Amino acid sequence: MVKLNAPHRPIISYRPIGPSDLEVLEKIHGDLFPIRYESEFFRNAVYGRDIVCWGAVDCSRPNAQSNELIGFVTARVVSAKESEVEDLISFDSSKPDQTLIYILTLGVVESHRNLGIASSLIHKVIKYASSIPTCRAVYLHVISYNNAAIHLYQKMSFQCMRRLYNFYFINGQHYDSYLFIYYVNGGRSPCSPLELVTLLVTYVKRGFNLMVSKLWKNEDKNISKWPTSKESGYLLPVVQNNRVLTAEGARCQHL
Repeated sequence: MVKLNAPHRPIISYRPIGPSDLEVLEKIHGDLFPIRYESEFFRNAVYGRDIVCWGAVDCSRPNAQSNELIGFVTARVVSAKESEVEDLISFDSSKPDQTLIYILTLGVVESHRNLGIASSLIHKVIKYASSIPTCRAVYLHVISYNNAAIHLYQKMSFQCMRRLYNFYFINGQHYDSYLFIYYVNGGRSPCSPLELVTLLVTYVKRGFNLMVSKLWKNEDKNISKWPTSKESGYLLPVVQNNRVLTAEGARCQHL
């Protein structure tokens, strides 16, 4: 009986991206994306200047290829108050230094897709964001026709917060974008529709209770002017200055 060779299963490892990855990182971006990035972007990425990034490598590849990038993710730490999603984050006024992680680019070469590499790279970013006490969310944009990416982010519990019309301009044509957010470290949106309804109901109820309380106080004042006699049950007028109603028998005494 002839034994069939088992299909090759890549051994994927993840590591930080460094200066030696510059050429490959730039090439993969050029192969995958219709947008062209400046050379400075790649230099900043590999040298860690305002950009954090992780790469995926296939350790089962022969020779030097075993450490060559087959996937990557690049991201940047941004101030929450200066970001475009400021209105989507609930801020703690006592912590003005709150931050966000913005995913700049994410890609996997075609030969290594459907192996969970993109998900693992995103998990790297989420883990990094969660390790920063001031970070409240990870967010990104995805072009509207990239259904595979949209499905991936939804599967990873990212929330699609809004659609941005004509966000991209590629080869003379406009494309929409979806904005996705993943909250970390207790971060959340300012108010969900349910929270808005709850706040409205609470506000109305509080106003109603306040109005009823005032009415009761006014009623109590009116009643206190005509206290009930313990013996007769009739209302007795309160005489100020020279008379006091005693608790027993509602008798009046001169002072």
